[in-house]
Amino acid sequence: MTAPDTQLNPARPARERRKQPLSACIRTALERYFADLDGHPPPTNLYELVMDEVEYPLLQAVMHYTRGNQSKAAAILGINRGTLRKRLEKHGLL
Repeated sequence: MTAPDTQLNPARPARERRKQPLSACIRTALERYFADLDGHPPPTNLYELVMDEVEYPLLQAVMHYTRGNQSKAAAILGINRGTLRKRLEKHGLL
């Protein structure tokens, strides 16, 4: 497996790190999403849709960073290993 993604590497020089906080990126994406609805009603499960969209790349990145070590990944995420396994299974990452 290759080195951890540089976006998650705190040793990367500050000038190379992302300038915009994650929350601002999410806000921008949601504003664009609502604008793209073009008058159509939003789905009734928006919370679940957003959580799935965020959770999948989060799990991918953390699993890559830990080189597949579920115990380390669970500790980083602040969840127990069983919960991590369920989330990984849900997203087809096991």
